[in-house]
Amino acid sequence: MPHDKRWIISPPLPDSARAELKAFPPILQQLLYNRGYATDSAARAYLRAQVDFDTNPLQLLDMETAITRIRHALTNGEAIAIYGDYDVDGVTATALLVQTLRALGGNVRGYIPNRFDEGYGLNTDALDTLKNEGIRLVISVDCGIRSLAEAQHARRIGLDLIISDHHHPDDNDLPEALAVINPKRAGDPYPDKNLAGVGVAYKIAQALEPPAELFENLLDLVALGTVADLAPLIGENRALVRKGLHKIRTSQRQGLFALAQIAGLILPKTTATDIGFILGPRLNAAGRLESALAAFDLLMTEDIFVAGQLAQKLDLQNQERQKITRAIQQQAEQIALQEDPSAYLLFAVHPQFNSGVVGLAASRLVETFYRPAIVGQIGEETTRCSCRSIAEFHITNALDECKDLLIRHGGHAAAAGFTVHNRNLPALKERLQQIARRELEKLDLRQALTADMEVPLHQMTGDVLKFLEYLQPTGYGNRHALFVSRHVTVKRARTVGQDAQHLSLELTTDGRVIFDAIGFRFGNRLATISPGAKVDVIYALEKNEFNNREKLQLLLKDIKPAGTPDS
Repeated sequence: MPHDKRWIISPPLPDSARAELKAFPPILQQLLYNRGYATDSAARAYLRAQVDFDTNPLQLLDMETAITRIRHALTNGEAIAIYGDYDVDGVTATALLVQTLRALGGNVRGYIPNRFDEGYGLNTDALDTLKNEGIRLVISVDCGIRSLAEAQHARRIGLDLIISDHHHPDDNDLPEALAVINPKRAGDPYPDKNLAGVGVAYKIAQALEPPAELFENLLDLVALGTVADLAPLIGENRALVRKGLHKIRTSQRQGLFALAQIAGLILPKTTATDIGFILGPRLNAAGRLESALAAFDLLMTEDIFVAGQLAQKLDLQNQERQKITRAIQQQAEQIALQEDPSAYLLFAVHPQFNSGVVGLAASRLVETFYRPAIVGQIGEETTRCSCRSIAEFHITNALDECKDLLIRHGGHAAAAGFTVHNRNLPALKERLQQIARRELEKLDLRQALTADMEVPLHQMTGDVLKFLEYLQPTGYGNRHALFVSRHVTVKRARTVGQDAQHLSLELTTDGRVIFDAIGFRFGNRLATISPGAKVDVIYALEKNEFNNREKLQLLLKDIKPAGTPDS
């Protein structure tokens, strides 16, 4: 049985923290302490998702300049374009500002570039088109912070440009726009640096002071974009997503109704996990295979029939996206390992790769091999790549070291993208491999799974699940609670799902209380697990609903023979 992950069990909370958290049940005390909340007041603020800092949007650099220009456009009836990225974050941010400005009487339209024809971010042809169509003001959302040439072009043709973004800027070389709004700018006083692109757009909306009811109703878009973009669910993000989930559960947005229905999701019970694995992938599918306008239109339409048609289209595109992703992942793995199976960075490019899903393929490589991975499509003159990384390797910083070889690049610590001339591709690959070796060769490159505590399996009850609800929304930055149970007996083992890629188990410690367990993409482990075997498991506890019946289920993160060392 493969066991290449390190298990780390959080230490028991000290007596001082136990005394401070005495108002909470013991398991919840440990969960709170593990997340850094060791006093009663801090714990209560966390559980209520309260923000303990000033969230006035006018703290953001250039916000006042931007709001003044937007209000001038609204007053004078100028045509405005919201220019967004083609992922869920960009699409929701575009919809959010279009809705806001229309409610304020604005003449506004959304513009989302085609991934395949126009590429990522601002492009000069699109700016020319918008200018020729009478647009006077362009507001970018979730893109633009590295679009220096495009910002200069906008200025040359007399187009006012406001850039709002959340990707890491090059503080030595910011775009020459009318305003550049990004909490990650050097010296920006806004206290929360983790807002998603839709979160920054929401701050612009907040500064414009739209009607209160509209402003509250935008929170469903904020939750969708924030979770789907893997923005950390801490601080203001966590507060916004918790409120946004409430709006999704009571949503009046026809597109969400339709999308949830076709995906088999019960909208009033939506969680952040549902956004990440059900709603987000379907909204993303449009931009990955064709045009993200279908996702934008779905979120904007008030027509129930149009919403149904668009939801069906996105669901079919998501199925096709899954097939393409699996094929590219397999081919990318062959290419990367054939060249250098011991490489610290996996690199695979091919002319036939679909540029819309290369990022997903890179994510799968990272998940499988725990190495940074770059997957891209080779074009006639340039190659466009998506990058995914591990905690130990800041991929955007690595690309910054190679910017002399790149046409454009940008991203976060864990995900990025770039475009490179084909003639520079060999040199880029070699340099990135050298950087990865420099940063990683002395490290133990195995994924670390941190469990909150060790618990006998039969003690997992519905009460524990209630405690876990207090932690919501969980996800990136606010991790799901994980538990370890030892010497668990396998009662039954089988594979499920397409291509038998998932592992389904029945587990028990006493023979009476039996838990269903599912390990996604663990199907290849079936051959090493037999009924009666004793195993240790690390897992999240969740509720599984089927045929109107609810059961506790273990979501496996790893499994190993009982007694195998954790590290």
